[in-house]
Amino acid sequence: MFRYGNELWWMGACRYENDCRTAVLIKVVWIVDGKSANNDTRRIAYQFIIMLGLVSLFGDITYEGARSVTGPFLYTLGANAAVVGLVAGLGEFLGYALRLFSGYVADRTGRYWAFAFLGYGLILAIPLLALAGVWQVAAVFIIAERMGKAIRAPARDTILSYATKQVGRGWGFGIHEAMDQIGAVIGPLVVSSMLFLRGGYRTGFAILVVPALATMAILTVARRKVPAPETMERSHQKVLSDVGGKLPPVFWFYTLFAFLSVGGFANFQIIAYHFTVRSVVPAAQIPLLYAIAMGIDALVALVIGKTYDRIGLVSLITLPLLTIPIPFLGFSGSYGLAIAGVGLWGAVMGIQETIMRAAIADLTPVKRRGLAYGIFNTAYGASWFAGGLVIGILYEHSIGSVITFAVAMQVIALPLVFLLHGRSGSSSTR
Repeated sequence: MFRYGNELWWMGACRYENDCRTAVLIKVVWIVDGKSANNDTRRIAYQFIIMLGLVSLFGDITYEGARSVTGPFLYTLGANAAVVGLVAGLGEFLGYALRLFSGYVADRTGRYWAFAFLGYGLILAIPLLALAGVWQVAAVFIIAERMGKAIRAPARDTILSYATKQVGRGWGFGIHEAMDQIGAVIGPLVVSSMLFLRGGYRTGFAILVVPALATMAILTVARRKVPAPETMERSHQKVLSDVGGKLPPVFWFYTLFAFLSVGGFANFQIIAYHFTVRSVVPAAQIPLLYAIAMGIDALVALVIGKTYDRIGLVSLITLPLLTIPIPFLGFSGSYGLAIAGVGLWGAVMGIQETIMRAAIADLTPVKRRGLAYGIFNTAYGASWFAGGLVIGILYEHSIGSVITFAVAMQVIALPLVFLLHGRSGSSSTR
């Protein structure tokens, strides 16, 4: 570092041995009356988190808006139920499975911004659905967008984790998740509005080019404002990346906990299926309930984020404790209990998407963080897929077997919370 006037600058080291042609200078803090203005660094971190939140908000408006109607749209192009299920299933599988590869490569190359831009760029496949004349072309666009999410997610979460070091891991990821879910609510409403106005599916897809372009524009601004976000963490204190590059054992215990807990968490599709076939909730109200769940998700994300920053990994205990009642409520025959179940479902989603991501940053070294997010997200997706499959099969047998399986998974996961809390002291940077 060196001082120039009333500013303190940091000269970045060369990332690659054979490419030191350009020196990287980054202003770290502002010096006023001999004192470093740490509040300025926090302010920049907050602004950066908000910008990434806006990126996710407009991104969610785009792809969540489209996902709300891709099934019916494929049907209008001649696809049957098997094809719709195959396209959706393959897209979700690739959306998680490829994260292991993208996270690893992002760490090896250090090109986190490049992976973020490439991944978000594939969101532009969504408005192209308006041009699809056959279901095969539409399927390519749908799967391409899911692959884009696999490419961008580990890199984006790694970039975001640097800024959250300045404001609190849980709070930073909570803000991001809340903004993300606002987009998840707005998107389906935008497309539904187009259908209500008799614009049709193609008009709905076409108008999504606006939030898609906004996503890329804001991402570009964020990149220009903070080209090297890793300095926000490195300048804060000595972190795990300085002392080792391997993923610690506590990370693998954490991933196991997530796999078990998520595996016993019923997805909304199977709950909505129950509402329909048992006539528990009118079909017209189910999309509204989903929107309410997303709203609860956003609110809980902020609360649990602050809680995590105060008490750490022990806050994970809320996941099994809140998940256990869901099958009793969501798969009941009572309208009131069903509504309560959906509310809890949204709360658990908010916890999963906030502290599960925040904890990864605290448990892993910086140089392996992209890989860590890739591994974790792959395990998360595999558990989500396998758990949903098992719950679906058990539902055909009896609701009692669904409840037994869901509760058993949470009971097995519960002791790992205390194991994690005990082992995290020496591994976490908190």
